[in-house]
Amino acid sequence: MSGLPAIPATLPRRHSRLSQKLGLFLLKSLGGWTITGSVPDYKKMVIVVAPHTSNQDFFVGIAAALALDLKIRFLGKHSIFVWPVKGLLTSLGGIAVDRSHPHGVVGQVVAEFQQSDSLWLGLSPEGSRKKVENWRSGFWFIAKQANIPVCLVGLDYQHKQLVFGPCVTVGENFADDLQRMRSFFQQMTAKYPENA
Repeated sequence: MSGLPAIPATLPRRHSRLSQKLGLFLLKSLGGWTITGSVPDYKKMVIVVAPHTSNQDFFVGIAAALALDLKIRFLGKHSIFVWPVKGLLTSLGGIAVDRSHPHGVVGQVVAEFQQSDSLWLGLSPEGSRKKVENWRSGFWFIAKQANIPVCLVGLDYQHKQLVFGPCVTVGENFADDLQRMRSFFQQMTAKYPENA
């Protein structure tokens, strides 16, 4: 589809022209969003999407994934994966996680990566739409334990752009890695900047 970044052939795909058209329609309907940057060529990775200050962020992300024909997964509390929404959430890429599981959410997600040939997992590091001082570290531990990169994707409401940024190989220190990642996201304008 024209106007979209090139998609490497090895990535997890939906293979649905209808989904692509729906995604493009949604991006236009949500205010004329565009997708910029280079789509990374990794079969497995954690996608950190920020800043997250609005429910609309989720819909922009889903619309972009559909438009690009990418199968990007996201986490949801297991209790919301019930009829009648379970089928919809699963088809959109939802993975049900049980926070009371003995291995924790990180362990469940790492196991999911180990069992998959290709898996892209999109996460919001803030864990909330409200202003937070510290990002959650789960995405970092998932990437470290699964030995996969973290790709940074920014939501820039000022320019109505979803921006594919750099991919980061996590090191030994969360704080150091986080500082590198935040420098990319500081270039983005949140829907509600006071919460970013």
